[in-house]
Amino acid sequence: MSTVAAKERPGFVWAAPAAVFFALFGVVPIAVVIYLSGTKWNGLGTPQWVGSANWSALLDDNEFLPSLRTTALLTVGTWLVQTPLALLIGVWSAGQQRFRAFLSTVFFLPLLLSTAAIALVFVCLLDPNFGLAATWGKFLGVPDGNFLGDDGRALPTVIFVLAWQFVPFHTLLYQAATRQIPTQLYEAAQLDGADRVRQFFSITLPQLRNTIVASSVMMLVGSVTYFESVLLLTNGGPGSATQVLPLEMYKDGFIAFDMGYASVLAVLLVIIGTVLSIVVVRATGYHRMTSDREGL
Repeated sequence: MSTVAAKERPGFVWAAPAAVFFALFGVVPIAVVIYLSGTKWNGLGTPQWVGSANWSALLDDNEFLPSLRTTALLTVGTWLVQTPLALLIGVWSAGQQRFRAFLSTVFFLPLLLSTAAIALVFVCLLDPNFGLAATWGKFLGVPDGNFLGDDGRALPTVIFVLAWQFVPFHTLLYQAATRQIPTQLYEAAQLDGADRVRQFFSITLPQLRNTIVASSVMMLVGSVTYFESVLLLTNGGPGSATQVLPLEMYKDGFIAFDMGYASVLAVLLVIIGTVLSIVVVRATGYHRMTSDREGL
């Protein structure tokens, strides 16, 4: 790189506002939570330092491992359901089909609603007494319409509700990325006799590799922090079938008033989210930031 080009590159002052914002609302809160994880505190008064006592209590917590397992199932299930749906709908909505604009607008409506509102709507819809579940449940193999009150159906139902809410967001990512794919690639494929399925797997999917990775990172990290939907839909039930770590953290901190132990779970969630994002980025080679258009 020439000296002139190096001088033209923006200096640190351009990044200072973002760095200060991140420090105040990212680094500082995490540092405070790490400190609180070593204290005994009920939310009032002065925290009392207890060292590693809260971390030792983690090993004796009978709810921790089941909550961790449920969180893992929710994370994997979320990715397996949302990724193919968002990818296919995003590619479709990037086309020129009839009524595409209208249908896309209707489909993206969940993005305008809050998580709490969506959860409350589905609580009513899935009520086995007066909701749609009571009427339509028999057509889905659930005659009693009890989707949220059954141990085996509660978690898949939560995953479905989350997908209904968040698939449109990831669809927007795939739609925008698909529209950036050069049309010359498809024209050349058509001349070679490739049908739409072959074009999808040979052109569209490889060109969306970086978008898939970025979407997956946001999806996986976000699924680790799902809280409001689970709280309003099932409150962790029936029993502990949908008890995830964020919900356990909430109950320990704001119901049992054990802020120190709740901070331990918060630190674990930060670690899990960070490790997930690093693993996905490193495993996929996304960190090298190679261009999909190189040579075009």
